[in-house]
Amino acid sequence: MENTLKMKTNETKDKEQRKALNQWAQAGYVGSIIAGTGFGKSRCGVVSINHVLNVLGKESALILVPTVQLQDQFRDEFFKWGYDNCLDRVDILCYQTAYKLKKQHYDIVVCDEIHLGLSKEYVKFFKNNTYDKLLCMTATKPEDAGKKIELFKLAPTIYTITLDECVDMGLVSPYEIYCIPVELTFGEQLEYDSIQHEFVKHKMWLGPEAFDMAKFFIANKQCTSEEKYHAAGFYKTIRERKRIVDTAHNKVSKFKAIVDANLTEKIITFGGLNEFTDQLAESVSPLAEVYHSKRTLKQRKNALKRFKEDEVNILCSTKALNQGFDIPNANIGIICGLTSKALSMVQRIGRLIRFEEGKTGKIYIIYVKNSQEEKWLNKAVENLKGIQWL
Repeated sequence: MENTLKMKTNETKDKEQRKALNQWAQAGYVGSIIAGTGFGKSRCGVVSINHVLNVLGKESALILVPTVQLQDQFRDEFFKWGYDNCLDRVDILCYQTAYKLKKQHYDIVVCDEIHLGLSKEYVKFFKNNTYDKLLCMTATKPEDAGKKIELFKLAPTIYTITLDECVDMGLVSPYEIYCIPVELTFGEQLEYDSIQHEFVKHKMWLGPEAFDMAKFFIANKQCTSEEKYHAAGFYKTIRERKRIVDTAHNKVSKFKAIVDANLTEKIITFGGLNEFTDQLAESVSPLAEVYHSKRTLKQRKNALKRFKEDEVNILCSTKALNQGFDIPNANIGIICGLTSKALSMVQRIGRLIRFEEGKTGKIYIIYVKNSQEEKWLNKAVENLKGIQWL
């Protein structure tokens, strides 16, 4: 029965992937696939390259990715799907490297996690090099207006499927989200209120378009000392306010309580700052490993290896696991630091809901109530199902 269900799911996924690629071909081989994590975007990329190189008889392909780990994963995808005969004609580069290229030509360029490749620096690649076909992929459209416009000009959306639509179609496992409030300590609350007072002062001075005005004053060398003061103070109070909620003392005890109730499960945890991620891991040592940007590549690989091989059952990260990792045997997620970005939320949920028969991903979001973090949370989950506020 289980094999039959998985086969049926794979058939449905195959059908949707073919539909997406057919629409890409009908659009002239230039477009973006916006698909919830677990849809199989990497396979779409590999299939599209095989079609161009082996079916259409072209000669060169490029895959752009945000991390070195994804370079390795894409190479594995070619072997997984039997298209490894393409690899001698495929370059796989990180955005951080590719933007330096000039006067290169590719028959097809595939951009994974394109939302991370739309900065002013990285889009230089698309201006300085040529290509005949372009496939861009991401889980949700960029929320930044400038990047959204850049993606539309580069590769208009030709196929969209949301995370919840993937769940409804059985492409990924269902999930449940539990939002759990905590309070700041007395000292933290005093500091937060003081910073919030300063934030409001700077925001009122900057006016209704405070973010745009602060950005303009920071970039403008001709601005006055008062303009610089309020712009710098505006950004500083935002950072300080986030620091307090990200590292709230009561989050640690709530985190430990969730771990204690799920000791036999595989758990991925996201902290807001690397130092707090370390603190979370230390609170449940030796059950946890740490994976974030302050760890060496060797340490990160070892942490991931120990987690996958069940030597530890908790993996604590900050942002490094947001995209590009398929960890199918993790079914509990604990988020202790967040922003208002829906994309980050979708990426994190995606770490937990790869299809597995009988599995339901459970995500616990620990947030500071009556703070800016609660507002961020409301915005981040407003389009998701299965939310329970505890």
